[in-house]
Amino acid sequence: MGQKLKMIGPGFVVAATGVGTADMITAIVIGTSFGMTFVWAIIVGAILKYYLNEGVGRWYLATGQTILQGWHSLGKWATTYFGVYSVIWGYIYGATAAMTCGLGMHAMLPIMPIWAWAIVHSLIGFALVWTGRYLLFERIMTVLIGVMFITIIGTSLLFLPSFGEFAGGFVPRMPEGSLMLALGLIGGVGGTITMASYGYWLKEKDWKGKAFVPIMRLDTKAAYVITGIFTMAALVIGAKFLFGTDVKLEGDQGLLDLAGLLGQEFGTPLRWLFLIAFWSAAFTSLLGVWNGVPYLFADFLRTIRTKKEELHKVKPVSEKDKSYRAYLAWLTFPPMLIFFLGKPVQLIIIYGVLGALFMPFLAISLIILLNSKKVDAEYRNKWVTNAVLIGCLLMFAYLGINELQKLF
Repeated sequence: MGQKLKMIGPGFVVAATGVGTADMITAIVIGTSFGMTFVWAIIVGAILKYYLNEGVGRWYLATGQTILQGWHSLGKWATTYFGVYSVIWGYIYGATAAMTCGLGMHAMLPIMPIWAWAIVHSLIGFALVWTGRYLLFERIMTVLIGVMFITIIGTSLLFLPSFGEFAGGFVPRMPEGSLMLALGLIGGVGGTITMASYGYWLKEKDWKGKAFVPIMRLDTKAAYVITGIFTMAALVIGAKFLFGTDVKLEGDQGLLDLAGLLGQEFGTPLRWLFLIAFWSAAFTSLLGVWNGVPYLFADFLRTIRTKKEELHKVKPVSEKDKSYRAYLAWLTFPPMLIFFLGKPVQLIIIYGVLGALFMPFLAISLIILLNSKKVDAEYRNKWVTNAVLIGCLLMFAYLGINELQKLF
């Protein structure tokens, strides 16, 4: 087991990318409103995401095909959906991720405006990924998730709940008015489009073939144990520091407000500790997307340009492919216009519509692909996996419909 643990790495990238500032604020707000009631929801969310992520990894290792090839086999509608989504998503997310990093860094070092720090973070991410050195990228992500872990866990240790309070949170309960918050917490625990990038990170680690399925599962479990603990620590901070107060936290600015409150109560060092946690969560999400999503886009272009019967002969996409680097540039440079011009309303609506459909799309595609004859019988879904993925599909479909209703 010790030797296996030394091998894990892509899971740290998944965990670091998936846990962003939005997860932190969701958990803290729920803790502020409902105390330790929703510990169970974090555990459920981590389990659901484990099955989704494991499904992506198992598809790649058991078939040798990327998830894009799998989607393409479902019909042109699947790759068309992803192609449109990836272009719009990249433009909006490129700006949002960079501004969040800029917000965190500006709170610590207000020597430049937020937009300038945002540009700096975009360019650093661009330069790091452009080098095409996955192991360097993985080490940086591992260090940053260590920083995240130490800072957010360290902060939560000041507010440890009693054993009774913590144990009570394991009992599934749904106080009045909490349904959407609870589902949002479950759906948000480490959930992002970069889950679909997992197979490419396995390839960069040189994990190929069915023999790596057991270590991949250990790697994915490590990812979602870390994710669950991190989210639970944020819940504890909200539940023990802010529960019963009138403090309202909204968005990324809410996390900065919380850092200020922690500083007033416990001194400047704790304010800095929390700001570092905020920045680490934001920057790891940016780096993970800058590295992972260009694989998907490059593979999308390769897949639609190549005849189906020729796909297995084509070289796998790499960080040095022109289409990979083109999408990396798309994430980095055009979104800078948003820093000055604001977000275009029509694009935001399309972004919201396509984004609301992505997680149900991922769940249903894994149900179809991993029960098909494309996968050897021993690596197909078992009934438990199918049940969990169907549960994911239903929950994300409900959340997606709710998001669509907000947009219109």
